[in-house]
Amino acid sequence: MRLSELIESINGVPVYAAKRRSGEKKAAETEITGISDDSRYIGRGEAFFALGGGSADGRDFAAEAARKGAAAIVAETPVDLSGTENPPPQILVKDAREAIALAACAFYGNPAKKMRVAGVTGTNGKTTVTYLLASVFEAAGEKTGIIGTTGIFYGGTRIAPELTTPDPVFLQKTLADMAKQGVTFVAMEVSAHAVWYKKTAGIPFAAKIFTNFSQDHLDFFGNMQTYRKTKERFFFPETGKAEGEPADVAEENKTEDASGEKANGGIFVVGTDDETGKKIADEAKKRRIKTLTYGLENPSDVFAVITDESVSGSKFLLNLSDELCRVTLRLAGRHNIYNALAAAGCAFALGAPPKAVAEGLKNAVLPKGRLQRVRGVNGAEIFVDFAHTPDGLDKSLETLKPLCKGKLYCLFGCGGNRDRGKRAQMGAVAAKKADFSYLTSDNPRYEDPSDIIREIETGYRRFSENYAVLTDRKKAIFYAVKFLKKGDILLIAGKGGEETQEIMGIRYEYDDVKTAEEAVEARKRGETD
Repeated sequence: MRLSELIESINGVPVYAAKRRSGEKKAAETEITGISDDSRYIGRGEAFFALGGGSADGRDFAAEAARKGAAAIVAETPVDLSGTENPPPQILVKDAREAIALAACAFYGNPAKKMRVAGVTGTNGKTTVTYLLASVFEAAGEKTGIIGTTGIFYGGTRIAPELTTPDPVFLQKTLADMAKQGVTFVAMEVSAHAVWYKKTAGIPFAAKIFTNFSQDHLDFFGNMQTYRKTKERFFFPETGKAEGEPADVAEENKTEDASGEKANGGIFVVGTDDETGKKIADEAKKRRIKTLTYGLENPSDVFAVITDESVSGSKFLLNLSDELCRVTLRLAGRHNIYNALAAAGCAFALGAPPKAVAEGLKNAVLPKGRLQRVRGVNGAEIFVDFAHTPDGLDKSLETLKPLCKGKLYCLFGCGGNRDRGKRAQMGAVAAKKADFSYLTSDNPRYEDPSDIIREIETGYRRFSENYAVLTDRKKAIFYAVKFLKKGDILLIAGKGGEETQEIMGIRYEYDDVKTAEEAVEARKRGETD
């Protein structure tokens, strides 16, 4: 890719040469060998994008990138390259984050245009929906890829997770490899952080799916309005300024579609039993954007008539815009029926036949820790779930309560150095929905676990005193399992399939599912510790 092509690829973003000089035409023909925003690993001939808005300002590292051989510096304002021998040209852009995403698309040949990509956003359910989608399209005979919280999967490739939505350069590199490997459909989680940082700019989504909205990530977004507006911006980039949002970000989004494409380039699949979802669907229809709604309560295009629910899953009659099929879902919980409706609606809209939809939903295998049924003991059931928000915990307990013939126990904690406002709320949810709870550690990070638990207690005590504090999570699980009786259900919530526990900057090996299984075996052996 030549520098001139790189500049041209940044559609809709004003680009200006820092200064004109006699060699400008020659510079425009410079070959760009890569895209980077990290001066530590910049390669000779690569374009360096000086990003701001994070923990560090990329402009402070532009000179280092130039000294290491960067072929161009892309920034929002001129950077000081004095003292740099033969400084590279500077390209000024309005938004460096959007620019790097669009440039990465072009550098890797716009791979998303060679496949159908469905983006899934919402507070809860994103991971489950992506797995269900992949299962349905595999049943339809397609080769699929998944990008999200649990990692990146396609063909024989397995990449461990770092972020729910990867940085734009790695994302485009991954999509390019997927296309090369013959992938035809990609299900991708799009986090609110990804929308905020415009990681998916330039991707022509075949479908955008909205699951639901509830409190999370307020440590980053500050308030619910900003968090909600960010989610909505995935669908309507020009939504406008949210409270606490920088004015320039909102102003830019009024005129530029953060997807890099027209907002109505694909179909919206929206859950309208959710208030925010209904708002998105109503707005989309006003704009004549093709929209498919789904739900169980409000009138919708895709809905289900439930015929059976148990700890093993559910059965329902699925209506796909007047196409009917019977579905067996091996996932417990009403919330998983919603997830199935989202996946079914999207898949059907993108051409999957009803038979493949039913088969894919039935045979779907989710990552561990999504309301996963663990081997029980003494007639009691144990579930491990990723529920880490007030709404997520509420839905998981609501799912299990009618299935519980004895007592419903809940074991959970809250993450450190994250949204503190969730803690008391999750305590209140557990107090109201569970018969007894064990308050313990999650990923305390750099906080004292006891301080986190005390904040959970403030919400719990408003409704109940039926709880115990056991700070060590492994010991708490062993203790809880030891006292289970026939008909009881224990929900171990918060970490799901995570395989580490983060304490003071160190990630220790830890797994809720394995711990629960070990606790069951210990009880069977009659061990008490």
